[in-house]
Amino acid sequence: MDLGFIITIFLIGFLGSYVSGMLGIGGSIIKYPMLLYIPPLMGYAAFTAHEVSGISAIQVFFATISGVWAYRKGGYLNKQLILYMGGSILIGSFVGGYGSKLMSEGGINVIYGILALIAAIMMFIPKKGIDDIPFDQVKFNKWLAVGLSLLVGIGAGIVGAAGAFLLVPIMLVVLKIPTRMTIASSLAITFISSIGATIGKVTTGQVDYFPAFIMVIASIIASPLGAVAGKKVNTKVLQVVLALLIVATAGKIWIDIL
Repeated sequence: MDLGFIITIFLIGFLGSYVSGMLGIGGSIIKYPMLLYIPPLMGYAAFTAHEVSGISAIQVFFATISGVWAYRKGGYLNKQLILYMGGSILIGSFVGGYGSKLMSEGGINVIYGILALIAAIMMFIPKKGIDDIPFDQVKFNKWLAVGLSLLVGIGAGIVGAAGAFLLVPIMLVVLKIPTRMTIASSLAITFISSIGATIGKVTTGQVDYFPAFIMVIASIIASPLGAVAGKKVNTKVLQVVLALLIVATAGKIWIDIL
C-alpha cells in the first residue's frame, strides 16, 4: 500500500476527528467530501459514494467513543437526552444504513446535500439565551426529540454519517439545549447512532476495511484533543465554526450534484 495514500487518509481522519471532538459531531460533514474528492486529486483511485459512507460509519463509531470519554466529567452529558434521542436514532440509522444498499451513488449524494443544507439553514437561526440555562435546569420536549432523532437517523444512516451535524442545530434551535451540553451529549447520541449505521454498512458489504482502519487510528488520537479544545473555546465561536463548515460542505456537494 502506498505510503502517501496512508498519510492522506490519516490526515483526513485526524482533521475530521479533531473537529468532531471540538464541535460534538461525528466528523462526516468534513470527512465525507474529503474522502470523496482528495484521494483522486492526489493521484489515487477514487472511492465510490458507498465506500465513503461505509468508511465514515466505522470511523464515526470510534471518534465519538473517544470524544465522549473526554467529556465524561463536568456535567456536560445529559443522560435523559441521550437515552431518548439515542434509542430513536439507533433505529433510524440501522434502517437508513441497511437500505442505502438499494440507492444509487447520486441518490446518496443528494440525501447528504439535503441534510447539510437543512443543517446550514438552522445554524443561522438566532439562539439567544440558551447558554444562560444552568445544566441542572435543562428541560426539553421528549416526544419531539424522539421524532426528530428518528428522522435524522434514517437520513444519516444512508450517508454513513451518524447525523450529529444535523442533531446539533436541532438541539440548539428546537430543543434549546446549552451549547456545551449539546456538544457533549450529541457525541454520545452520535455514538449510539453509529452502531446502527455501522451494522447496516458492514452487513451489506459497503466497507473498505484498510482505509477504515487508518481513519480509526486517527480518530482515537484526534477526537480527545478536539474535545479538550472545545471546552476552552467560546460557545459563540464554536457555533460559527460549525455553521461555516456545514455551509461550505453543503455548497460543494450541491455544486457537484447540479
